[in-house]
Amino acid sequence: MIFNGSLHFAVPEDDRLRLDDGRLVAMGEAIHLAPCTPSKIICLHLNYMSRYFELRGKRHDDKSLYGTPTYFMKPVTSINAHGGEIVRPDGYQYLNYEGEVAIVIGKPTRNVTPDEAWDHIAGFTCALDMGLQDMRDTDAGSMMRVKGADGFCPIGPGIVSGMDIRQQTLRTWRNGRLVQEAAIADDMIFGFDYLVADVARHITLMPGDLILTATPANSRPLDVGDAIEVEVTGIGRLSNRVVASPAPRATVGHQPNGSSEVMRVALGDDSRLPAHLLPK
Repeated sequence: MIFNGSLHFAVPEDDRLRLDDGRLVAMGEAIHLAPCTPSKIICLHLNYMSRYFELRGKRHDDKSLYGTPTYFMKPVTSINAHGGEIVRPDGYQYLNYEGEVAIVIGKPTRNVTPDEAWDHIAGFTCALDMGLQDMRDTDAGSMMRVKGADGFCPIGPGIVSGMDIRQQTLRTWRNGRLVQEAAIADDMIFGFDYLVADVARHITLMPGDLILTATPANSRPLDVGDAIEVEVTGIGRLSNRVVASPAPRATVGHQPNGSSEVMRVALGDDSRLPAHLLPK
């Protein structure tokens, strides 16, 4: 983080920060930076039973029936930090939040088993997998234009280890209202160790690399001015705000639209969700 123009490492201490030189400062006095610098950001398409139910109309209590995970990548230029701005360009309507847990890799990782994967994880952090769903009808499902824009991967506030991430709860708050909630042990399909071992069968993961582990039900669009926060118990709360920008200057290529597929994913369908999965 940056304090009075200088770069510091810091750890939380009650409601303040202990800088690496020993000073104790208020949270609001420091500017947070992303807590790691990944060489790659790997993301899952679907990994929560509630999200499967919402998008595909099915939910199995037997997690083995969901098959195997599929992935996409976000550019490293999408990295953002706690307190950072998320930009929605003029002419776009469906900037969706997706609160997630991110795995942070701690050492070079290749060809490991799930049991070995835990030793290669540095810790976990909160993440927002932001997406311009207006662009969903392009790029053949790669998510490059939907999920890849600059600043569309806020992470932080820090990296935490030493807790059992499987026993934590993920929550997302929009303007102070709870909009997503999932007990990881109950709702997540593919475990953290599984994901690291799966990806590392073919791809070397390096220190600082991120695996975003997908979002539960109730991803919805944000408006300019909205505050969006992701909280993972045992880790902390990541906070960001949506701001407006002018439309891109170039008018070439696929243009934002509100097709039926865009609307299906961006707006969801509350009528398909049981009451306990609806936002509170």
